[in-house]
Amino acid sequence: MPTLTYRDALNQALREELQRDDNVFLMGEEVAEYNGAYKVSRGLLEEFGPRRIVDTPIAELGFAGIGVGSAMVGLRPVIEMMTWNFALLAIDQIVNAAAKIRYMSGGQFGCPIVFRGPGGAALQLGSQHSQAFESWYAHVPGLKVIAPATPADAKGLLKSAIRDDNPVIFMEGEMLYNTKGEVPEGEHVVPIGKADIKREGSDLTLICHSKTVSVALKAADQLGKEDIAAEVLDLRTIRPLDTDAILGSVAKTHRCVIVEEGWPYAGVGAQVAYTIQHEAFDELDAPIERVTGADVPMPYNRALEKAAKADPAKVVQAAKRALYLES
Repeated sequence: MPTLTYRDALNQALREELQRDDNVFLMGEEVAEYNGAYKVSRGLLEEFGPRRIVDTPIAELGFAGIGVGSAMVGLRPVIEMMTWNFALLAIDQIVNAAAKIRYMSGGQFGCPIVFRGPGGAALQLGSQHSQAFESWYAHVPGLKVIAPATPADAKGLLKSAIRDDNPVIFMEGEMLYNTKGEVPEGEHVVPIGKADIKREGSDLTLICHSKTVSVALKAADQLGKEDIAAEVLDLRTIRPLDTDAILGSVAKTHRCVIVEEGWPYAGVGAQVAYTIQHEAFDELDAPIERVTGADVPMPYNRALEKAAKADPAKVVQAAKRALYLES
């Protein structure tokens, strides 16, 4: 099985879907001539031409609206946001148009569109460029929200997103583009709404997604050195949430730590914790623990930025609290 970077897996998914369906096109800032701000669209302009790989002005609201309109009349646009921080300028088109048009038109119009790009913190990009917005979009009926952690999942889920008949928010971890992993050749499609156990365990469950999957796996390695078997469950899709996988893992381990990059208040972990306590309260042997980003704008200072992020040490501490090994 070939080993690809996360960005090359996304590139492969885009190329395959552009080849498969003439209605698919890519639009966004620098996606064509520059091969994408993060080189995800490398080589696509040469292969598919400027009608299907479309550079735009710095006008997120404008080209998001063009994408929504084209999806309503039968095309399948993939709209690249240079970063999800910039998508705040397009949130009216995403939330008030794309998410609602099927409902408000009584099913007369669909909106098969993918909004994709990098999200979350990188390294010292400041508070306005370091935000994880998964919970914002997951709050909206009509949107599907995907946050893959591995190259294989990135490829398989992007292909599913492009084929879906609903608007999809596809959030790529900015620090994941250079990560490598095995990616199946040929037709590799990962179903939307299915979580994945990245590591089996029996003592507690670490629930995570996107960049925090690697954080949870490193924490599980450290816990393993103390004979603590942590299961790592990658949500992959934030909405729809794979409730069965979550409840199944907690029923096996009876303890849970939820790890996410975003802020704690009304975050993804809050929804997951509610789901567990409502559906599997009697399975819990300890309160659910959460590890999140700090509840502050992301600092620019390197040491403060590091302190504000979820990391393996914080996950290990939370796991030990869940196991009553630390207070």
